Amino acid sequence: MKIMQINCVYNKGSTGKIMSDIHSVLLENGIEGVICYGRGEKTTDKNVYKTCSELYSKANNLLSRFTGLMYGGLFFSTSKLISIIKKKKPDVVHLHCINGYFVNIYRLVSYLKKSGIKTVLTLHAEFMHTANCGHALDCDKWKSGCGNCPRLRQETKSYFIDGTHRSFVKMQKAFDGFENLTVASVSPWLMERAVESPILASKNHTVVFNGLDTSVFHIYDTSKLREKHGITNEKIVFHATPFFSDDKDHFKGGYYVIELAKMMKDVKFIIAGDHNSDIVVPDNVILLGRVSNQEELAKYYSLADLTVIASKKETFSMIVAESMSCGTPAIGFMAGGPETIAIKEYSAFSPYGDVQALYENAIKFLNTEFNSEEISKKAHQAYSKAQMAEEYLRLYK
Repeated sequence: MKIMQINCVYNKGSTGKIMSDIHSVLLENGIEGVICYGRGEKTTDKNVYKTCSELYSKANNLLSRFTGLMYGGLFFSTSKLISIIKKKKPDVVHLHCINGYFVNIYRLVSYLKKSGIKTVLTLHAEFMHTANCGHALDCDKWKSGCGNCPRLRQETKSYFIDGTHRSFVKMQKAFDGFENLTVASVSPWLMERAVESPILASKNHTVVFNGLDTSVFHIYDTSKLREKHGITNEKIVFHATPFFSDDKDHFKGGYYVIELAKMMKDVKFIIAGDHNSDIVVPDNVILLGRVSNQEELAKYYSLADLTVIASKKETFSMIVAESMSCGTPAIGFMAGGPETIAIKEYSAFSPYGDVQALYENAIKFLNTEFNSEEISKKAHQAYSKAQMAEEYLRLYK
């Protein structure tokens, strides 16, 4: 059996690491694996191919601003990718996040359909079943064909043309009649959304949780971190995010974490994530900036008594999985994915924007004695990369 995986990036970012983890397990099981990716540095790794130059990608990105189509164009890089598929003759092609201006999605999907190659499509975001946006939020236009997009500039970056309906029609046409396809969503919530889409409704659907490296995300001794930050007996709330903002409308909800910190002055809040230099936070908030080292991040999860997430929408939530793998419960807003993948007894989720409910959950959890070892053990069973890879192996077979 030969498996080809295709993703925007390789060995970086969440999807790039997930793809690499699956690839490693394939090789360990004596299964031939091939990887194709479009963005980032070129690698010399065996059976790993970069299919698009950065300049060509940027040129097509700019072109899409005028055409209103994010997932078209890219004739040469798509031809290169298809030629690799023809040469390698994989038994299964596994598509991950194939946005990022490196491949013509409509053409690639149409080719896989016509060639009869068995295909697994993992939904890490919503763009494959909305045909446009990565997170549809409260908009339901994707259920009836899009058009007159209320968030056109934010989602498509188009300068003039609303091409959302045209994109929807092209995506639907590409998937229409694709019988050798299994759609794997990373959360039950995301699968429910995909089943509601006219594009993917008739396909085979399943759920496969994202996996993480349990040799990194586990319980650590945090005495040095406590000494570093002058922590004695204070309760610790941790928040990890790509970007921490005090803007109430920001997607990741940093504003609500600040509001929560104001309500809990005796609790120390530690924030990992980039932020503007002029951001103002309460005295009980420590801003770490970006924490790139995964082991360091895991130590902060281990240090905390509670992790809080505040996103408006998440298709999964690696933060919830990572936190629990380090023995720490998590709370947040109901954002779709998190509440459907979290271990129920160690989590609680309230309506988006309801800071009072978030506060009440925080107080309840901080005053509850949890067995960190038990949380970590159950999380490792649910979220390990080994478990994820085993489920994909079953799908491939």
